[in-house]
Amino acid sequence: MESPADMPTSLPSSGHAAIPVALSSASVYPLSVHDTFAVAHDLGYDGVEIMVTNSQVSQDPDSLKELSERYQQPILAIHAPTLLLTQQVWGAAWTKIELSAAMAAEVGAATVVTHPPFRWQTGYAENFAEGVQALAEQYGVTIAVENMYPWRVRGREAKAYLPHWNPVPEPYENVTWDFSHAAIAGMDSFEQIRRLGKRLRHVHLTDGTGNGKDEHLLPGEGTQRCAEALSYLAGAGFTGVVAVEVSTRKARGPGEREDQLKQTLEFAREHLGPKAVLAGHSSQ
Repeated sequence: MESPADMPTSLPSSGHAAIPVALSSASVYPLSVHDTFAVAHDLGYDGVEIMVTNSQVSQDPDSLKELSERYQQPILAIHAPTLLLTQQVWGAAWTKIELSAAMAAEVGAATVVTHPPFRWQTGYAENFAEGVQALAEQYGVTIAVENMYPWRVRGREAKAYLPHWNPVPEPYENVTWDFSHAAIAGMDSFEQIRRLGKRLRHVHLTDGTGNGKDEHLLPGEGTQRCAEALSYLAGAGFTGVVAVEVSTRKARGPGEREDQLKQTLEFAREHLGPKAVLAGHSSQ
């Protein structure tokens, strides 16, 4: 029996592998996980990424599988609860990663997204690279470490992460790239994605202006070369998932959030190729 990491995520189209576009549950916040599946289905996304939070549904594989089946939306990634805001979810740091990997395997998600360790997480940060790879092999999933950004206190960088907020030079076998985080760090996502090569396994599609805030703008609203980066991935044989992780919290009028998420999906499809369709699931 194939593990989730071994399963194909896309069908070939005109000789090229299609790249699925997923909707992150973070993109519909403060709406529910249920809403994530419903919106993804209605707009024609290829699947969803579930961020594990205080929401009981986000922590329950049976509930997630039921929603996945009801809305015909595969769960393509699980985001481990490694944010500051989710410190109380699933206990100790290694427990968070292991439970995320176990749930990913159970719901059929090939990828687990995790942040690099904080410096104060002793016993976790020191052996992080080796530990995540061991858990990935144990559960048959990919654990991809996400790029973060420097914290600044009174204009000076505070060393919050160990060994670093930038995963590119670190010995991680698999990396998630987030355009908004890159903007804060003053990095060029297009160049870094090229540098990562086959180590890049997952993408958070968003944007930022580099004003010091984690903005998660719609792609094209910031300074990152999102269109170029996606076009590069489409031609480079990228085999992972592009997950839309934009902020829609300021959406006010009826349908405004859906319009923003539809616009982002269209942006992704335009630059990844018009026939980016997940195996067994046709877009609307």
